[in-house]
Amino acid sequence: MIVSTKWLYERLDEKNIIIFDCRFNLANPVEGARLYEKSHIPNAAYAHLDHHLSGQKGKGGRHPLPDVQVWKAFLESRGVSNDSIVVAYDDGVSMFAGRLWWLLKYAGHENAFILDGGFTEWTEKGYPVTTERPIRQSTTYQMNIQNEMAATIEDVKEASEKGTSLLIDSRAPERYLGETEPLDRVPGHIPGAINRFFAEGLDGTKWKAAAQQEARFENIQKDEPVIVYCGSGVSATPNIIALKMAGFQNVKLYPGSYSEWSSDETRPIETEGHDLHGN
Repeated sequence: MIVSTKWLYERLDEKNIIIFDCRFNLANPVEGARLYEKSHIPNAAYAHLDHHLSGQKGKGGRHPLPDVQVWKAFLESRGVSNDSIVVAYDDGVSMFAGRLWWLLKYAGHENAFILDGGFTEWTEKGYPVTTERPIRQSTTYQMNIQNEMAATIEDVKEASEKGTSLLIDSRAPERYLGETEPLDRVPGHIPGAINRFFAEGLDGTKWKAAAQQEARFENIQKDEPVIVYCGSGVSATPNIIALKMAGFQNVKLYPGSYSEWSSDETRPIETEGHDLHGN
């Protein structure tokens, strides 16, 4: 799921490799595109979180999944075919690149990867950058949606009330505990959820090894069903990757995440922390 900057540098001229720049700033939505225009990895196209990697806001939280046909059209317009090797990067935080990676996997795409270290490491190593946009021929992409990868709000409600799946909140501890909430209606978390801050799966901009990821999720059975969420279905994706690295198979994203859950005042909110089994 992860490739190195060296790996990508050595394959920059391979036509079957499609690169996406996913840099984004939640507080300043135009910043990522501006950074892309200033400099990016050669042959990289820009993927905007709000415009390309999310649907229209309304139901489904702040960053609902894009319409399947809109997502298909975007991939085709950027030259992605079913046998393409797709590499996504951001500035190294991995949650925006992770969102594109997850959407590709959701579409049934096999060869999807995240660039370890992101654009930060790429430039630190002195690899080439450009201001030129790639020119690619449109393709025809066959979608194979993996519905089992996404949890519905009904799935989450059942997991919260009956413990049918382990809920993992990927936000920073202070948001999980309700000590602060800069974005959503009320502070707190979905009742019964445990907290594993997604950034703890990284060492700076570098991904931690599989053994370290396993240690983050120790005492969870690897065949236990897990539903991962965050604020709006973006920063949960690095935790999904980390769980996969650790050997977990039954892992779902709740795309609406806390922004959808907390939007309805009839749904319960909790501020007390839980151990690995929600106790």
